[in-house]
Amino acid sequence: MAKTNPGRFFEDYAVGDVLRHAVPRTVSGGERALYHALYPARHALYSSDEFARGCGLPEAPLDDLAAFHLVFGKTVPDVSLNAVANLGYAEGRWHRPVYAGDTLRAESEVIGVKQNSNGKSGVVYVRTRGLNQHDDLVLDYVRWVMVRKGDLDAPAPQTVIPDLQNVIRAEDLVVPAGLQFDSYDFVQAGEAHRLADYEIGEQIDHVDGVTVEEAEHMLATRLWQNTAKVHFDTTARPDGSRLIYGGHVISMARALSFNGLANAQTIVGLNGGAHANPCTSGMTIRAWSEVLDKAETGVPGVGAIRLRLVATSGGEPFALRGDDGKYLPEVLLDLDYWALMPV
Repeated sequence: MAKTNPGRFFEDYAVGDVLRHAVPRTVSGGERALYHALYPARHALYSSDEFARGCGLPEAPLDDLAAFHLVFGKTVPDVSLNAVANLGYAEGRWHRPVYAGDTLRAESEVIGVKQNSNGKSGVVYVRTRGLNQHDDLVLDYVRWVMVRKGDLDAPAPQTVIPDLQNVIRAEDLVVPAGLQFDSYDFVQAGEAHRLADYEIGEQIDHVDGVTVEEAEHMLATRLWQNTAKVHFDTTARPDGSRLIYGGHVISMARALSFNGLANAQTIVGLNGGAHANPCTSGMTIRAWSEVLDKAETGVPGVGAIRLRLVATSGGEPFALRGDDGKYLPEVLLDLDYWALMPV
């Protein structure tokens, strides 16, 4: 009997399957320090315990995207070890902060399958839930992945494509318990811009760029215990390159967005996202944002801003698609998310 795990192939998934992922992870201040070493992350709520206490939290939580990466990494051996590509996200929500000492685990339910016309691969849709040591829901999201078939003669399953929301309603966003911006320190946060200072349709060039190095993305992939072969094994891709984990690009772009969106403190919703083109070592990531919407929350003084975050490897800011409607080749990421900021 084989002891090793070759990963699941497309024909191994069926709608309704529940995958309980291995190896829970207890987080510490080390994860926060490493996250800030890997990315130029400067949002004050995650950098300072005192700033976080001034906003009603007991201490600075782990960055929202770090929690996402930890949960995501748990799912890779069961969902995307044999993936061709991670195609998209939807219906992502952060339900409570993660603090040092919390233990995270993950489980996923298969909610859709569709074999591709070439018969060599198919798309698998899963809803993943990240839970803490109290079985409290920390975050959940849907993603869909193109996965190779192991047995090309395996029959195609009945196509099931889940009906997903394009945008999470503002009233369904969860404001962390205790969070308030009544005594918010704009000087310590780094910028004076409130929600009222942003206009729907406004575009912001975040100006700065960071070149991706091989060593840092390899460290990130290991930190999140992401075992996808294309990220660390040079024999897994025909050109011998390592594909940068898409979450690495998300975190880099989010960190760069501090310049212009320093008060978009906490991510609470992920409406959608696409890794438009592959990222490899040596590329310089730049970012720009567009304000898509603004909304009130149930907490006075705490507003929600919906943003499109675009990461690129070059080209002019605010350029997204060509005349053919396809993403321009320099566009790496197109992410639609909700964040909280002072009204």
